[in-house]
Amino acid sequence: MDSAQNSTVFTKIQSQLAQNNLPADLLEDFKSRLERLEKVVNQQGYSPELDRETHYLEFVSSLPFNKSSQDILDLKRAAQILEQNHYGLKNVKERILEYLAVLILNAQSGQKLKAPVLAFVGLVGSGKTSLAYSIAEALGRKIIRIPLGGLGSISELRGQSKVKPEAEPGRLMKMLHVEGVNNPVILIDEIDRVSAEDRADIMGVLVELLDPEQNSSFVDYYVDTPFDLSKALFIATANNTGNIATAVLDRLEMIEMPSYTDEEKMIIGKNYILQKTLNISGLQNGIISIDDNIWPQIIRPLGYDAGIRSLQRAIEKIVRKVAKEVVEGNKGPFKISTENVGEYLK
Repeated sequence: MDSAQNSTVFTKIQSQLAQNNLPADLLEDFKSRLERLEKVVNQQGYSPELDRETHYLEFVSSLPFNKSSQDILDLKRAAQILEQNHYGLKNVKERILEYLAVLILNAQSGQKLKAPVLAFVGLVGSGKTSLAYSIAEALGRKIIRIPLGGLGSISELRGQSKVKPEAEPGRLMKMLHVEGVNNPVILIDEIDRVSAEDRADIMGVLVELLDPEQNSSFVDYYVDTPFDLSKALFIATANNTGNIATAVLDRLEMIEMPSYTDEEKMIIGKNYILQKTLNISGLQNGIISIDDNIWPQIIRPLGYDAGIRSLQRAIEKIVRKVAKEVVEGNKGPFKISTENVGEYLK
């Protein structure tokens, strides 16, 4: 980094410090460190160590230590969003609304929510992750998703000490940095899919994250200073509970996701997935019609599936083929029937 670049970065850090986003003790410390860093740069010029220190100050000073979004505390609105985004699931929706009601009462009385963390447990495609997104939408909060199934090591979650040459913050701090608020919905996805070699370490971090008595001072090894996560709303998902530590289970409020019947899947496919997929693809609503008698082939293209993942893939396949025909000049409308369904599903 040359002197001009250093000057720009220093100005950016000074601006971030001036916004007083940091805790008071950290603010004074960073001001002193920045002054020393500027002096060293002016005397010695560039070095990898100075570059790492500059990057550290820039990253940490822009974390949302004291910046929160405003919640939408409207239970009727939440019920409408759940109804709009999810078919059926009456008992699951009721449990969510009860949970949100407690959150609303706590917020109105100025207290922090200390209820157990919601955990949706069920088979693949049963709607666990999408429910978390609907809860975030209902509250007007941003959402951060951390899939533990793809986690390579504990350092990806908790970061590495900045004294290491290639150190980076953990995923959680990176995403908080991007979203810019300290109270998002944090979705810990697939908590049962942690690798065996890292299970003990990751479960230990989960206990710290999910415990309201501990998460007010979460420390990422790179950031190396406590970050208050007590305003965040944690939600977890799992296919089953067999691989989850008892200490983590104790902090979760389990909500079991039911399997969908074929009749329910047909309604979901017609009224939810097809419309959503058309909107995403840029096609007009109504351009595709599907005969009722071929929905069983769309619902079960590869046999029984308790969730709706296979159904979603089949509808997406149909829509993509229609999109290709539209681009090639066929304006439709398109009717999927017994005669042509095979062409659209292959």
